[in-house]
Amino acid sequence: TLFRSVDSVAIILKTDGRPLNARIELLQGPNNNKQVVELYTEDGLDRPFFAIVETPGSGNVVRVVNTAPVEFPLYASVDAYRVGGGIDWPDDGLMIGRAF
Repeated sequence: TLFRSVDSVAIILKTDGRPLNARIELLQGPNNNKQVVELYTEDGLDRPFFAIVETPGSGNVVRVVNTAPVEFPLYASVDAYRVGGGIDWPDDGLMIGRAF
């Protein structure tokens, strides 16, 4: 479950050169249908998966499922990308101050 202040997450999936076969699920609150992405690539090292997923509001859950056999391990990272509860910070990589 993500904090309410997390507006989007960065998802990275890769393997050690073996096939990448996975499912990403986004659940937004108890009364909404989950959104699902099915992934497949022949080589998860040469062609890893990267996405920014919007997660506005509260009650969001991101679930990553490795749908490949146990012989094909998966490396996954889901990190907060934009945090701030609706404040849109500049994407220049440097944040010193902001004029309101």
